[in-house]
Amino acid sequence: MKFNGQWRAAATLTLAASAAGIGYAAGAAGPGEIQIAFQHALPNAPGKTLTAVVVNYPPGGKTKPHRHAGVVFGYVLSGAVRSQVNQEPARVYQAGESFFEDLNSHHAISENASNAEPARLLAIFVADDGATLTTSDE
Repeated sequence: MKFNGQWRAAATLTLAASAAGIGYAAGAAGPGEIQIAFQHALPNAPGKTLTAVVVNYPPGGKTKPHRHAGVVFGYVLSGAVRSQVNQEPARVYQAGESFFEDLNSHHAISENASNAEPARLLAIFVADDGATLTTSDE
């Protein structure tokens, strides 16, 4: 999906979680919605695209363990998100905190740290043009 380099925050696309390649943990609440906020080919890195995605986690929401194409910068917009990448210990990131996922990282845990309040995460991907951004472990 290309946006011709124009910011589309006012007209973001809401996608079903499965259509965006992000799955749910069995029996658990999944992300309420995933919005592609921005997408642009990188002229100084031919063949690469930067994509910004907002993940809205309902209380108790989580995704299945997964891997991402390219590298990912995560920034918690609101609430708190528990994350575990590779063999690092799980950590809770509060609003305003960020993390980085390197190439070939395994995102074992990505979930709302609260069962009472929603959380929002901005994920910025730099990946090959046309890549599937998220692939669940199944």
